[in-house]
Amino acid sequence: MNIKSTIINRFPALASRDFVLFIIGQFLSVIGTWMQNTAQPYLAYQISGSSLDLGLIGAASTLPTFLLALPAGVLVERWDKRKTVIILQSVMAVLAFVLAILTFSHQIQIWHITLIAFVFGTASAVEITARQAMLIELVGRDALPSAIALQTTAFNLGRVLGPSLAAPFMATGSEGNAFLLNGFSFLFVIVGLFFARTRYQIPHEVKGERDLVREFREGAGYIARNQVVGSIVLMAGLLGALGLPLLQQLPALARDVLKTFQDTEALVALRTSQVYIAQGVGALVAALLAAYFSSTRHKGLVLTLGQASFTVGMIILSRISYLPLALVVLAIVGWGSVTQLVTMNTLVQLQVPNDLRGRVFSFYLWALQGVAPLGSLLVGWGAQSWGLATTMLASGLFLLATFALIHLFNPSLRAAEG
Repeated sequence: MNIKSTIINRFPALASRDFVLFIIGQFLSVIGTWMQNTAQPYLAYQISGSSLDLGLIGAASTLPTFLLALPAGVLVERWDKRKTVIILQSVMAVLAFVLAILTFSHQIQIWHITLIAFVFGTASAVEITARQAMLIELVGRDALPSAIALQTTAFNLGRVLGPSLAAPFMATGSEGNAFLLNGFSFLFVIVGLFFARTRYQIPHEVKGERDLVREFREGAGYIARNQVVGSIVLMAGLLGALGLPLLQQLPALARDVLKTFQDTEALVALRTSQVYIAQGVGALVAALLAAYFSSTRHKGLVLTLGQASFTVGMIILSRISYLPLALVVLAIVGWGSVTQLVTMNTLVQLQVPNDLRGRVFSFYLWALQGVAPLGSLLVGWGAQSWGLATTMLASGLFLLATFALIHLFNPSLRAAEG
């Protein structure tokens, strides 16, 4: 057996030429996205010094998901998903260029960042649903777990490389270069999808009347009947409300919680990039393991381990201020966050029939990101009022307890296989 065959046997999604075109472009685009994701909150915190503003920007970026994710799940099933992703990626590229221009001209203000985050989130709310539902059309059902894991690997490798590349721009006050490069990076995924074909696309049955409300209820009814999917949607909502918003506070963690007496702006910028990189390294390890072991069937156990690592890691992180130890714990938090997200995503997509995938995934996305605006504001307010460490401790303890109760009362989730 040659090397190519060995790789394809381990990563079956790579047998699809169309998926390879997509994933290469996606990887390069994600590097740019994480450059912007690192530089943007750093710039915002420099401008205002307010944790609440970080929460407000996070809320603005996720509020569109709250409003649009559920109807988007119905709508993307009526549209060509590949073309939808191309159009929305183009919109996000334009927004990155606008952010770069405002930064270069020294006109950038918090309301600019907040507004761009809102419009970017609007495009992303539909694009993510379309892109996730598109994966099976690129690779087929059998290779879908591999495709999800490889896409997550590309995302988290970009999560490591992006902050590293953004750090020099942040240290020299030239964040606009990070935004400019992100704008250009979207072109790679757009071009890749332009040449890719959705060979496994299943044509929709043409119906005389399409009832948006009825189709929405069909998706909701499936979630109510399926205990595994229903529990995952519930846990995604908890994670989106009190878990992921904590990661939006990393600039505050780096500047305030981990501060030293010798701090200069260059040292703070370096420490901020180190914090993002440490989390990204853990996330990348999780993604690589998920890709390599995509065929494992014990998904419920993997989900439990991921949730325990994330919540316990947050609790420990709230109690320490020593940078090297904090970076190790952040890597564990990154591993836990991605492990649970990949596993939940895979379980949802494998459990759901083709004709319901877009609708059910939109419920999952809404739970994960749609409730995040309230969570971002709550976490931002808590960090501003009580301190970030206290807020992390309270959120970590609450999530650990609720996740444990859900697993305790739902044995089918612990035994879930994929």
